[in-house]
Amino acid sequence: MTTRETFKHKGDYIGGRFCAAAEPRAELENRSPADLSDLVGVHSVSEAQVDRAVAAARRALPSWRRLSFDERAAYLAKYKERLVVHRAAIAETIARDIGKAFWDANTEAGALASKVDLMLGEGTASTRTRAYPDIGGEVRYRPHGVMAVIGPFNFPAHLPNGQIIPSLLLGNTVVFKPSDKAPNAAIWMARCFEEAGFPPGVVNVVQGGVPESARLCGHDDIDGILFTGSASVGSIIVAQNAHRPGRLVALELGGKNPSIVLDDAHLDQTIRQLAYAAYATSGQRCTATSRVYVTPKIADALVSGLADAARSVKVGYPFDEGVFMGPVISGDSKRAIQEAQARARSGGFTAVAKGGDVEVKGREGHYLQPSVHLADRADVRVDGYSHDELFGPDVAVYVVDDLDHAIALANDTPYGLAGAVFTADRANFEKASDELRIGVLNWNRSSAGASGRLPFGGAKDSGNHRPAGITTALSCAWPQSILMLPQDAPLPSWPGLFDRDDND
Repeated sequence: MTTRETFKHKGDYIGGRFCAAAEPRAELENRSPADLSDLVGVHSVSEAQVDRAVAAARRALPSWRRLSFDERAAYLAKYKERLVVHRAAIAETIARDIGKAFWDANTEAGALASKVDLMLGEGTASTRTRAYPDIGGEVRYRPHGVMAVIGPFNFPAHLPNGQIIPSLLLGNTVVFKPSDKAPNAAIWMARCFEEAGFPPGVVNVVQGGVPESARLCGHDDIDGILFTGSASVGSIIVAQNAHRPGRLVALELGGKNPSIVLDDAHLDQTIRQLAYAAYATSGQRCTATSRVYVTPKIADALVSGLADAARSVKVGYPFDEGVFMGPVISGDSKRAIQEAQARARSGGFTAVAKGGDVEVKGREGHYLQPSVHLADRADVRVDGYSHDELFGPDVAVYVVDDLDHAIALANDTPYGLAGAVFTADRANFEKASDELRIGVLNWNRSSAGASGRLPFGGAKDSGNHRPAGITTALSCAWPQSILMLPQDAPLPSWPGLFDRDDND
């Protein structure tokens, strides 16, 4: 590891400087879920800091938005350089903050700089000025103004970074509120903005919990909200802003993601892809596979192989050699997962890989072994388990009659974020693609992956506006239509206008 820094009382970055809340309502103490003796950060939090951050962003907006795209891009290029310099420290902080296995945290940290490259190029191509000479028209994209970015805990740097960068490139200023479960990667991001020489107030970070998030999302002086998190919180934000129809509220929400496995699927490849999709990041990915629908011929072999994979996962301290999966985020989360699994076993599911507590030598943390539960029948429903986002290392398997049966059950959920279809037959995949209400669909690959060069987001309760992936920029600016007429153009005429007879 590069450092064991404890971030103390300097979690807020407002108006170009790190500062502590003058009159805090509370202290946010963040201990690593992988080692509860590791105090990662202590931050004073106050709703008043939200007001200060929004005011700083508002002051910085006029001069920032008037810079050219290339001038703003030059600042982002310097930010990218600092992300590269601090990659190891950012990865370590992510791993400590949320217990993410270091290989996984290092992958996240490495993606931050590449997001700058993407948004400097094709990521903002859709928001460049376009001219239509035949009609004397143009489309120009204008910044919303002050953007609130509300980050999640599971990808505490990568996901907000992907919204902050296009917001800035398109002329907005930003107030970033990280998750109270993962506050410290945001400090490294703020340091990178500071070292890159960004003008004061262009980027601001405010730590806090629910009161600070509510204050920011309901603030009268912001112009847009980019939120990544649960559907329940997203609904609250929408309701909070129902009387502000002009405010952008762009949501990237959760999922209950299905994978469909047909008899002709490549068994070994499918099991590997499913295990990764279910258990990477301890199952705490919005794209994680949590439901598998399999046809009968391959069902027994798939269930057996997936159960073996679950039992083989090396769960441990994120920095230990060979660890695939660290803990879940909190004791409350661990209890909720285990209680849901107990309800499942009482309501029509059999544990073929039970999972359970994992003891990690020398570390007190929230560790769970991955699990697999087999449904006694395809249409079994258990409240809080079968159709609700669990956000943990668990997968439910259902044996179905055929593809039509699988599609019907896969669609039977409020969510529609991600999914996968495993089959050798392209026609079957295309049928599934046409009938599944899923925003990110994979063919013979894990549901837990995505490409920044494609849109990212879901249908139904999984979100709106696609404020992630290649389409993020479209949530960071609004289109202005321009129509132009040369001053020396022929005078127009219309019946009954400017043709009045003087004798009338």
